[in-house]
Amino acid sequence: MPGATRLRLRTLVRLRWIAVAGQSIAVLAVYALFGFHLPLGFCFSLIALSAWLNIYLRIRYPASRELSARAATILLGYDIIQLAALLALTGGLSNPFSILLLVPVVVSASALPPLNTIVLGGIALAVASLIAAVHLPLPWIPGDEPELPLLYLAGIWVALALAIGFMGIYAFRVAKEARQMSDALTAAELVLAREHRISALDGLAAAAAHELGTPLATIALVARELERDMPAEGPHSDDVRLLRSQVERCRGILERIGSLGEETGGHFDRLPLSSLIEEIAAPHREFGISIEIVMDGQRPEPVGRRDPGILYGLGNLAENAVDFAGSTAVIRAGWTDRTVTIEIADDGPGFPPDVLSKIGEPYISTRGRRRGSTEESGLGLGLFIAKTLLERSGAQVTFGNRAPPAQGALARATWERARFEVASLSEGPGFADRASGDINEGTVTASDNRAAPAAQHTAAK
Repeated sequence: MPGATRLRLRTLVRLRWIAVAGQSIAVLAVYALFGFHLPLGFCFSLIALSAWLNIYLRIRYPASRELSARAATILLGYDIIQLAALLALTGGLSNPFSILLLVPVVVSASALPPLNTIVLGGIALAVASLIAAVHLPLPWIPGDEPELPLLYLAGIWVALALAIGFMGIYAFRVAKEARQMSDALTAAELVLAREHRISALDGLAAAAAHELGTPLATIALVARELERDMPAEGPHSDDVRLLRSQVERCRGILERIGSLGEETGGHFDRLPLSSLIEEIAAPHREFGISIEIVMDGQRPEPVGRRDPGILYGLGNLAENAVDFAGSTAVIRAGWTDRTVTIEIADDGPGFPPDVLSKIGEPYISTRGRRRGSTEESGLGLGLFIAKTLLERSGAQVTFGNRAPPAQGALARATWERARFEVASLSEGPGFADRASGDINEGTVTASDNRAAPAAQHTAAK
C-alpha cells in the first residue's frame, strides 16, 4: 500500500488490548480494593470503546496489514485522547498514570516519520494541559483529599514535555539505526547469495571450457581435412568455411571466458569507445542482421580499459539482440562529461511483461524462442552473467522494451565517465583526440550488411 510503514495493525491492536486490561485492573483495584470513589460507569465506557475499536479493526482488516503513516497516527492519536479522558475522570495530571501519555508518542517515534511523531507529541501536550485545568478530583480517602499546588502540576507538565521530547528522539534514533542495520544485513545477504551463484558459475565455466577444448579441436581438424579434400568451388565449400569460422569463434569465446579474471596491461590495454563498440559488434555480422552503430557525443571520445568482463557482458547483450532481431540491431554509445552510456536494442518481439521485473536473475528465460529456431532460448543464464560482469565494472544495467511505436528489447549500461576511463601518465592529453579522429562532431551512424551473402546462401539451402 502507498506510504506503508513497518508498523502492522496487529501490533497496535495487541498494545491496545494490554492497555484495556491494565486500565480495567487499575479501575477495579481503586474502586473495589481501596474503596475509593470514582465514576465507574464513565470509566468503563471509555475502556469498552477501546475494546470495541479493537474488535472492529480485527474484523474489518487483516491482522498483518501494514498501516500507512496517516492511519497509524490516527489510531495512536485516539489512544492519547482516550487515556486523557480517563485521566480527566480520575484526577488529571495528579494521577500517577499520567506518565502513560508517553507510550503512543514513543511507539510513533520508533515506527513513523518524525513529522507524525511531532503531531502526536503536540496532541499529548495539548490534552495534558487540558486535563491539568479540567478534571475530577483524584480518587482518595473521603475528607483527606490532597490539594496539589499549581506549581507542582506545572512541574509535572514540564517533566512530561521533556520526557516526550527526549524519549521520542531517543526511540527514533535507535529505531532508525536498527532499520539501517537490518537493511545493510539484507543487502549483504543478497550480495553474498549473488556472489555464491557467480562463484558456482565461474567453476562451471572453467569446467566447460576445459571439456569443450578437445571436441572443438577435433571438429577443427575434421573441417580442415574436408576443406582440403573438397573442390574450391564445390557445392559444400561455403558450408565448410562457415563451419571453420564458427569453430574459431567458439575458441575465441573460450579464451575470453578463461581471461575474465586476468588483468593485462600496457598501451594495448586501452581502447576508445568506438573501438570497443566495433569489437563487440564484429562477431555478430555474419547472420543476416543489419547492425547499426550510433556514436553520440562531443570530443574527446572516452577511452577505457580493455576489460574482458565488459567485452563479454556487452558481447552477450549484442548476441542476444541479434538472435531475436527481426532485421536490425542498434548499438548506441553516448557520453557526456559525467557519464558513458551504451544501449543495445533490436526490433524483435521484446521482453514479455511478466518477466520484465525478473530480468537479470539466474534461470529466467526471457524471450522464448530465438529467431529461426524452434527451441527455447536456453537456461536464462546469459543476461544474468552479462549483468553481473557489467555491474562488477561499475555499470548500472537496466532492461526494458523500446517505446512505441518502435518494438523490440532494449538493454542499457551506464557508467560514471571517471569510472569508465583509465587515467594514464604515459599518454599525452591528445591521445583521446587522436584515437577518435575518425569521429565527427555530433552523431555518426554506420550500418553493416556484409552478412547478406551468407544469409542468402543459408536461405537458398
